[in-house]
Amino acid sequence: MVKLRARCLLLGDPAVGKSALSHIFHSDGTLFQKNYSMTTGVELLMKCVNIPETNDSVELYIIDSAGKETLVETCEKMWGEPSLLCLVFDLTSEHSFANCSRWMERVRVHCHGLHVPGVLVGNKSDLSTRREVQASMAQEWAQSQGLEYHETSAKEMENCDAPFLSLARIFHSLYHECRETIQSLSPG
Repeated sequence: MVKLRARCLLLGDPAVGKSALSHIFHSDGTLFQKNYSMTTGVELLMKCVNIPETNDSVELYIIDSAGKETLVETCEKMWGEPSLLCLVFDLTSEHSFANCSRWMERVRVHCHGLHVPGVLVGNKSDLSTRREVQASMAQEWAQSQGLEYHETSAKEMENCDAPFLSLARIFHSLYHECRETIQSLSPG
C-alpha cells in the first residue's frame, strides 16, 4: 500500500468555475454554492483519492488560485512546486479557452520550463446552446500540451470527479515509473 501526496494547481480565467468544480469534488457532490465570491487569493482543499485496482491512494492538495490578472502575481508566490495542473476554461467563452496558452506559459516560467502533467477541463457543458469551444478543438490543444481533456458541468454536478481522478492516476503512474527507473539503476 502506497500513500502519495501531490500538489495540484487549479488555474484558469475568473468565473470559469474553478472553485465550484473543486468544491463539488471535495464534498463528493454535496456542495454547489449558487453564489460564489471571486477567489482573491488561494484556497487549499485536500482530498484522498483511492487508485482503482490497487490499495494505493493519492492525497490531492488542490491549490485553487485566483484567476484575475491583478491577483495572479501575488498568488503565484503561494503555488510552491506543483506536481499536477488542472487548467479550467469556460466552454461558452472562446476567450477563456484562448487564455489557456497564457496560463500554460505562466506555469512553465514558474516551474523553470519543467513539464507539469495534468488535465484541461472545459466547464459549463450544461450551457450547450451557448457553446463557443468545440470538444475536438479543446482535445487537440490539450494533446499538444501533454494534457488529458475532460468536460464537466459543475452546476449539474456532471463528470466533476473525472479530472481529479485522472490527476491522481497520472501521479500514481509517474510514481511507479520513477520507482522502476531507480530500481533498474541499482546494482542487483
